[in-house]
Amino acid sequence: MSLSPEDLRQRLEKMQRELDQIKSGGVAVVEKLANPAPLGLAGFGLTTLILNIVNADLIDKASIGMVLPVGLFYGGLAQFMAGMWEMKKNNTFGFTAFSSFGAFWMALAIMVILEDAEVIAPVPKEGMSVLLGAWGLFTAYMTIGTLKISRALQVVFATLTILFFLLAFGEHNETVMKIAGWEGIFCAFTALYASAAQVINETWGEYLLPLGPVKK
Repeated sequence: MSLSPEDLRQRLEKMQRELDQIKSGGVAVVEKLANPAPLGLAGFGLTTLILNIVNADLIDKASIGMVLPVGLFYGGLAQFMAGMWEMKKNNTFGFTAFSSFGAFWMALAIMVILEDAEVIAPVPKEGMSVLLGAWGLFTAYMTIGTLKISRALQVVFATLTILFFLLAFGEHNETVMKIAGWEGIFCAFTALYASAAQVINETWGEYLLPLGPVKK
């Protein structure tokens, strides 16, 4: 059913009157968002943990299959969505970090799946070293941003920077890869701690677990 010009004019006038009433009454609609950082940190931390348990050779390498679904949906999709919510909260650092690492996990998992399905050729060690080294560079400059945020994030990003470069070298040396696995486990626990601290502190309404916010 189409509206006549007169009907449309009346509806617009009605909407304008309602808007004026809201303004005159001082009514404001405020959208309150939950803190997406604990989700992003948990998605990153948990996926990093299980991958590096494999890299540290604590369990059979064949267990890598368990990492792929988690990398796609938790470390990947959930972390990427956390980044989108950080954008809504006007947090440039959180938006860039979570969106980027979420995309990293999805890309890495899909790459392995496509290789196993023989859709693409296996990426050689040199290629993986370039890939991981490039992410190390990205993480390094993101670490500079943490210097204005908190001690907890400084540790997460500093250890992650080291992890990427160890993984890049570890592609050519099994001993270095095992060292990277242990370092990655530590990095994962720092991220999980930062996630847990924010959840517990917000839920309890008390500063129970320190995060070391930087004084501005």
